[in-house]
Amino acid sequence: MNDTPGWTSPGSAPSDGREPGASGPDQPADRPDTEPASPGTKWSKEQPPPGQWSTPGAPGQAPSPPPPRTGWGAPPPGTPGGPGGYGGQGGGYGRPGGHGGWGGGWGGPPPAAKPGVIPLRPLGVGEILDGAVSTMRTHWRTVLGISLTVAIFTEVVVVLLRGFVLENTGSDVLSDPDATLSELGDALTESTINSGVVFLISLIGTVLATALLTTVTSRAVLGRRVTTGEAWRDARPRTVRLFGLIVLLLLIVAALLVAGMVPGLLVAATVGGEAGVALTALGFMAGGVVAVWLMVRFSLASPALMLEKQGIKKAMARSAKLVRGSWWRVFGIQLLATVIANVVASIIVLPFAFLATTVDGGGVNGFLQGSGDLGWAFLVISGIGAVIGSMITFPITAGVTVLLYIDQRIRREALDLELARAAGLQDPGAPGAVPGG
Repeated sequence: MNDTPGWTSPGSAPSDGREPGASGPDQPADRPDTEPASPGTKWSKEQPPPGQWSTPGAPGQAPSPPPPRTGWGAPPPGTPGGPGGYGGQGGGYGRPGGHGGWGGGWGGPPPAAKPGVIPLRPLGVGEILDGAVSTMRTHWRTVLGISLTVAIFTEVVVVLLRGFVLENTGSDVLSDPDATLSELGDALTESTINSGVVFLISLIGTVLATALLTTVTSRAVLGRRVTTGEAWRDARPRTVRLFGLIVLLLLIVAALLVAGMVPGLLVAATVGGEAGVALTALGFMAGGVVAVWLMVRFSLASPALMLEKQGIKKAMARSAKLVRGSWWRVFGIQLLATVIANVVASIIVLPFAFLATTVDGGGVNGFLQGSGDLGWAFLVISGIGAVIGSMITFPITAGVTVLLYIDQRIRREALDLELARAAGLQDPGAPGAVPGG
């Protein structure tokens, strides 16, 4: 008999009729039917049938199935083979309290932690778009407050400039077939200046909205709320550099377009004819293609500048590095987000534009032909529509850009681990982590 604590030989269980702790032979020595002891005869006669061993329990407890039925990926509790095996209740793989939570045996890696609006893993296109919308829905007070404030500020300035400062004579002269060449040149210059001023005001509003919403979206990824004041305090030191970055990118686009048109313009000025016009158009398209390629390459520079506290040059270099090898993916996601945002904004803005033209602008024909007068009623009604449209486009475009930047860093630099630590998670399966799809 082995004296090792916690271990007994098969024939010394209390079911043999002996008291626990008793010593001596199993049966009296003078019993006539006693057979010589051998290893095969010391098993209890009250053994259960083969293949139905079970743990001690209450009377009538159903026996557990044989071990071969409880392997990796076993059925859940309540089904045959569920409890006790790998993948079952008893600390098995894929169950709470098991080894790493491997999703039911060989079901793949554990679900990613989702402390905020996106799971901390490489994202799909739908998850990026959903993350931008979820940021609007979850933090709607801050997001819509920022978008509404910036849009109202921008449109009020534009309406006041158009109503008091910027004259509307340029469009009338350009639509007059009897205008002289000098009048057309002056009108074209005036319209260009007016459009440039309006564009500059809109650009300032876009920069402010982008800076603030970048901060809000980055906090939303970690599941943290941020007020408008906190977002402004965090983004204010980088706003001037962000404005400089966007202006530099616009100048690069303009320079590329002009450089592409210069050969055609020279040919048109010296030789003339259709060859110069065709070469100018071809150069414009070539410059446009190069400009689009560069804009996608530098499209992640704004979140790199805001979130990494980089300068303009380093932010552009960071964007080029993150986009390298994923140009078409970044281009497709950015294009899809822009199309969705503009379609939604158009659905909102167009009815206001038709209403403004009908009330004060020569009716629908004036709106379609662009010959209506821009009175105060037109400016105010169309401005209201533009404010509502900007409330939609600002969060979507800024949110998609930030989430695309985070996604590229997760894919290339394992940023998800750093984000998990920043969110207070030790690992993807830490308590408090919300599984992400």
